[in-house]
Amino acid sequence: MRSLVTGNLEDCLLDKVDLRRQWLSQTVEEVQKVISRLTTEISNRDVRFQAVPYSFAYNGNIKVLAPSQFLVTVPVRGLAGYREAREPHWRYYTLQGTRLPCPLRDPEGLHQWLEVQQFMKSLWQWHEADVNIEGDIVPAKVLEVFRKLVENAVETCHLSGKVSMLSHSTAVRVAVETSEGQVELELAPAVEIPNAWSKKARWPRCLTRWPSPERVGCIKSFGFTLLARSHYHWQLSFLQAEQVLLEQLDEDGGCRTKCFQAMRQMKEDVWCPGQRPVITSHHLQTVLFWTCEKYPHSRDWQVFSKGLLRLVRKLHKCVSQHFLKHFFVRKSNLLRYASSGELDTVAHKLALFLKDPQVGLP
Repeated sequence: MRSLVTGNLEDCLLDKVDLRRQWLSQTVEEVQKVISRLTTEISNRDVRFQAVPYSFAYNGNIKVLAPSQFLVTVPVRGLAGYREAREPHWRYYTLQGTRLPCPLRDPEGLHQWLEVQQFMKSLWQWHEADVNIEGDIVPAKVLEVFRKLVENAVETCHLSGKVSMLSHSTAVRVAVETSEGQVELELAPAVEIPNAWSKKARWPRCLTRWPSPERVGCIKSFGFTLLARSHYHWQLSFLQAEQVLLEQLDEDGGCRTKCFQAMRQMKEDVWCPGQRPVITSHHLQTVLFWTCEKYPHSRDWQVFSKGLLRLVRKLHKCVSQHFLKHFFVRKSNLLRYASSGELDTVAHKLALFLKDPQVGLP
């Protein structure tokens, strides 16, 4: 493997990172305004959903997965005092209200059931049949209600020329026209569970040195979130905890953030461009966290070229094997349902870069 021309590569990529930050900031600002109007109208119509306010700083409800692909979490209201389910039991219902001869499959990895009785306090609306089946708050039912609210809000807010509903699927997706082009948003109702940590997230592992025990306690205090993105099972999300990790990466003076930003820029420009890329920023972020855990010391992150290649090697290994463990829930493979062909294409490009980093620069 040829060595990198450190100065040229670093300057080139970080210049592009700055340009990306500028135009993405404009896009996020426009998206925020649209989301604020839509969710305010939705909240006025259904008390179970909260408005996502416009923020002049970082907005934790908007996750940029790719330049034209955002995940927007819409917090729900009226569920407080979460506790883990006490006893598992079989479910035989369907979304249509019929009974099955065999029970529904149990949730795997990043998913779980959600019973209304798991909350010490709950609004009576969460017990209604439009979202509740046999005591379960069912994500597909929640999404069905939410989709109709979004459709009505687009009309009421006179945003039909700017916002369009995308093809019908379980998730609620819309396309938003911005000055920088069209952006696809997934709007996911979110049950926020602060000051608690999921029993599925067995983190940190024993004898790990990154992050520090004090930082671990801080991160866990942010809790987790359950997202409505599928039919029967709620998806665990740790967006706040992950953001805290990102914000505090280089307190020791290292270059982890620069290396991550450079890798993300290469991914978006060369290795995996497009509107719905098989590898998103969340995948790259997970690669970063695993690499930081393996190389916890400041001395490991003093040279940009070495740090970048370390991240790219980890990414290449994960993409080649079609296997990337979630950082907090290790039993979950984030690439399990990704297209094998697309992953192999990305792996080939990564291999070429690692063989000769001078080739294929954006």
